[in-house]
Amino acid sequence: MPEQRDTPGPGPLAAREEAAAEAMTVSSSPETARSLGSDAWHDLRRNPIFIVSGLLILFLVVIAIHPSLIATRDPLFCELGRSLDGPAPGHWFGFDAQGCDVYTRTVYGARASIAVGVCATLGVALIGAVVGGLAGFYGGIWDSLLSRTTDIFFAIPLILGAIVFLSMITLTGIWPVVLVIAALGWPQIARIARGAVITAKQHDYVQAARALGAGNGRMLLRHILPNAVAPVIVMSTIMLGTFIALEATLSFLGVGLQPPTVSWGVDISAASDGMQFRNAPHILLYPAAALSVTVLAFIMMGDAVRDALDPKLR
Repeated sequence: MPEQRDTPGPGPLAAREEAAAEAMTVSSSPETARSLGSDAWHDLRRNPIFIVSGLLILFLVVIAIHPSLIATRDPLFCELGRSLDGPAPGHWFGFDAQGCDVYTRTVYGARASIAVGVCATLGVALIGAVVGGLAGFYGGIWDSLLSRTTDIFFAIPLILGAIVFLSMITLTGIWPVVLVIAALGWPQIARIARGAVITAKQHDYVQAARALGAGNGRMLLRHILPNAVAPVIVMSTIMLGTFIALEATLSFLGVGLQPPTVSWGVDISAASDGMQFRNAPHILLYPAAALSVTVLAFIMMGDAVRDALDPKLR
C-alpha cells in the first residue's frame, strides 16, 4: 500500500500575510474603522464655535483677496479738507487725519495683515515640524543638538528680537516681517512636534513596521507623521492669530509695515495721537476692532480644532 504524505500547510510567513489581509479587510469596513480625520470633521461640523469662526475667517480671506468686492474706493486717495470728519453717507467709518476713507482702509488692511499671518505661520510650522520631528525620531546626539538649538531660540523674546532685527533691515514690505517672525517663532512648534513624534514612535504599529524592515523615511512619512501632525495643526492655527497681532504691534512701534502699505497696524499707529483720538475716536476704533475680531476668529478656530483632534476630550 503506497505511503500517503500530508500536504504541507502554509508556512509561518504565509500565515501572517493571510492574517494581516483578513485583519485589513475587517478593519477597512465603514462600521469598524473611522480615521481620526473623519472623526474630527464629524465633530467640527456640529461645533457652533467652528462654524462661526470658519465663516468669519472665510469672509476675511475673501475680502483680503478681493477687497474691491465691498470697498470701491482707493485706500490711498485722501482729501485733506475732510480730515477727521465723522461718518457720512458713502463714508460709513468717517475719515482719518489725512482725509482717507477709514472704511476703505480697514477693508484693504486685511490683505497685508492676513498675508503676514498666513505666510509666517507656514514658515514657523515648516521649520518647527522639521526640527522637532527629526529630533524626536532619531534621538541621541541629534535630539541633544536640535533641542539645545531650540532652547537658544526659545530664550530670545519674540517681540524684542523682531524689533532688533527689523530695525536693522532696510527692506520694506511684508517679507522682512514674515522672515523675521518665521526665524524666531518656530521653537514652540518644534517642542510640540518633538513630543508628538516621540509618543507616536512608541506605538505598536510603528514597532511592527520597523520589524518588517520599513526604512526610516517610510516610517516617518507613512506611520509617524500622520499621527503626530494634529497638535502641530492646532498650535499653528492659534499662532496664526497671534502673528497677525504681532504684525500690528510691530507696525504700531514703527518697525513693521510702513506707509504706503495699508495695514491695520499702520492705521492704529497713525491714530495713536491722544488729541486726535479724543476728537475723532473712529479713526482708531474701526481698525482696532477689525484686528481684534480677526485674532479672535483664528483663536476660536484653533480651540475648536484642538477639541476635535484631541482624543482625551472625546
